[in-house]
Amino acid sequence: MPELPLYEYAVVRVVPKVEREEFMNVGVILYCRPKRFLGCIITLNEERLKALSPELDFDELKAFAEGFERTCRGEGPIGQLDPASRFRWLTAQRSTILQTSRVHPGLCTEPEGTLERLHRELVL
Repeated sequence: MPELPLYEYAVVRVVPKVEREEFMNVGVILYCRPKRFLGCIITLNEERLKALSPELDFDELKAFAEGFERTCRGEGPIGQLDPASRFRWLTAQRSTILQTSRVHPGLCTEPEGTLERLHRELVL
């Protein structure tokens, strides 16, 4: 039986007030070196996010999320880094409204399907 490729993933979270440490899962980023895959899915539900933080600037958050997705796809200055470096940069600890969880490992045969499954289970 062939070995399953290792992947790493992190949950993308919105943290409206960093000092309160409350958050909502809004996406997943997944990197699988053996399959040369780096992808993310982010879903922003304005109604749910406003329930968490009524004063949240949704347009600003949307712009941050779009920047995260562009970097993941390889666009912009940080996007010029190799996929492993982009993944590490995107999942680095930070104190901003858009953060990621710790990185978790797993094994998969198809990273795209695994990303979609994790997004369904952890975000939707």
